[in-house]
Amino acid sequence: MKKFMLAVLLCASGSAFANSACDTPRNDFDGLYCLNKVYQEADKELNDNYKKLAARLDANGKQSLKSSQLSWISERNQSCSKKDSSGFYVNLDCATHTTIKRAQFLQDRYRECTSSGCQNSKLQ
Repeated sequence: MKKFMLAVLLCASGSAFANSACDTPRNDFDGLYCLNKVYQEADKELNDNYKKLAARLDANGKQSLKSSQLSWISERNQSCSKKDSSGFYVNLDCATHTTIKRAQFLQDRYRECTSSGCQNSKLQ
């Protein structure tokens, strides 16, 4: 039982350390790790919102949503990444903020669908 409690305490302290490390990253790689965690959560939220919204739409709405999502992905990639002879670069802060904004847009459209009805014209 003591070993189990020790393992639980170590896991909890490791989690607390990871969170505090994100509050004051020691170097750029720590900062990147923390920002990536935020981006991953934003991307998950975006995908969840997309699925919820798509489930409420008719065929035309689904097509509009898909088209606008593909356009958004292209815009995000152009705005938040670049490729040159030395490599491929992603501005993770830009990608995170852009993804959070899009997730909110999808959440707003879902809210409209559930309250006053889906408005396909707002999906573009």
